[in-house]
Amino acid sequence: MKKWFAVAALFAFASLPALAQSTTWQVDTAHTNAQFAVKHLGVSTVRGQFAKTTGQVQLDEKDITNSQVEVTIDTTTVDTRNENRDKDVKSPNFLDVANFPTMTFKSKKVIAAGPGKLKIVGDLTLHGVTHEVTFDVDGPTGAIKDPWGNLRRGASATATINRQDFGVSYNKMLDTGGLVVSNDVQISIDVEFVRKP
Repeated sequence: MKKWFAVAALFAFASLPALAQSTTWQVDTAHTNAQFAVKHLGVSTVRGQFAKTTGQVQLDEKDITNSQVEVTIDTTTVDTRNENRDKDVKSPNFLDVANFPTMTFKSKKVIAAGPGKLKIVGDLTLHGVTHEVTFDVDGPTGAIKDPWGNLRRGASATATINRQDFGVSYNKMLDTGGLVVSNDVQISIDVEFVRKP
């Protein structure tokens, strides 16, 4: 009877989904950079960044498509290298950080898109509005061990959103008919994540 229970337990373990064999990696805020880029007056690109990004990756080593990603960006930390512009971006004109202090992404599907490349589909919540967004990802890199014995990986992800879809609709028209600030916004994240021993 004991032997039968042992066999049954082994079979049950082997039948667990691949995600059960995954590993958890934490986003290293100090070595992660979230940026955005938007056209200004139709002639130049203004770039900004957020100083604080947190989250975790549930990484399936055997089948990357079973992996999961959750990331939170602190929108109150926005920096465009111009104090007055930062105040405007934080104001109700744009991100309204007093009411919406975070931007979050939670994956729903991971798709292999070639050697070292993925497409991660998930829900992006910005300005209190949630829409499905697809990030193009380079990575993750292979694991390396840092001088303190932690395992580390890295990845880069980009996506383009229409800010109007998220209720960030403030704008002014130019005499030529164009927009002062374009509706299309590119989001890019260079992330380093760590697994402690």
